[in-house]
Amino acid sequence: MRIDVITLFPEMFAGPFGESIIKRAVEHGILDIHFTNFRDFAFDKHRQVDDSPFGGGSGMVLKPEPLFRAVRHVKEETAEYTNRRILLMDPSGVPFHQDKAKELAAYEQLIFICGHYEGFDARITENLADEAISIGDYVLTGGELPAMVITDAVARMLPGVLGSEESAPTDSFYHGLLEFPQYTRPREFEEMQVPEILFSGDHGKIREWRRQQSLRITQKNRPDLLERAELTKEDRAFLASIISCECADRQDRDGTQ
Repeated sequence: MRIDVITLFPEMFAGPFGESIIKRAVEHGILDIHFTNFRDFAFDKHRQVDDSPFGGGSGMVLKPEPLFRAVRHVKEETAEYTNRRILLMDPSGVPFHQDKAKELAAYEQLIFICGHYEGFDARITENLADEAISIGDYVLTGGELPAMVITDAVARMLPGVLGSEESAPTDSFYHGLLEFPQYTRPREFEEMQVPEILFSGDHGKIREWRRQQSLRITQKNRPDLLERAELTKEDRAFLASIISCECADRQDRDGTQ
């Protein structure tokens, strides 16, 4: 996959993309990452990329000309890539999630547009990008951090990026649930024990325990995920038992207060 990042601050990516999994993916030829500073495509003498908003208001808005020119330049330089997606990093965009990471991993090329200042001229949003994506309900200084996050999440979906092909499917969100608890040596630490089921050698029982732990953690921390998760009849019965126990515990506490 080729990644193109259109940004005013390409230096920001040196640390995150120069270490760990992303670095190895680049070294192994799985990822090809390039940066384009769209200030280079502002042709006035001041190389201005932003201006005050029409109609008044605070802050500065990114002008359309430099970004349109930058994206067109990248597309011309990479004309061999026909299966591409142009992504605008924008807090007003659709929420990013694991299914979107899997979807984006199917493209040959991703072009990230990273903004700054108050926002984008709406003609960029409406006519240049294929879609706008947000990584959460908060506002960041620019689109560079979201582009890093999405690149990392998408890269994990590409064959050969992770050490084991089984790693990604066990991640949180991959199948709609949060990940089950993991343990390693020592078996006992400061009187804290590893669950005995993990030493049973019964792989069927271990899978069942892990599934139930995923359900338990998801119910506790992100119950909204359960609404769209693919649940079996056994899953629903287990969740019902959890909810029943929680209700009983609350009634017991209320009765002793």
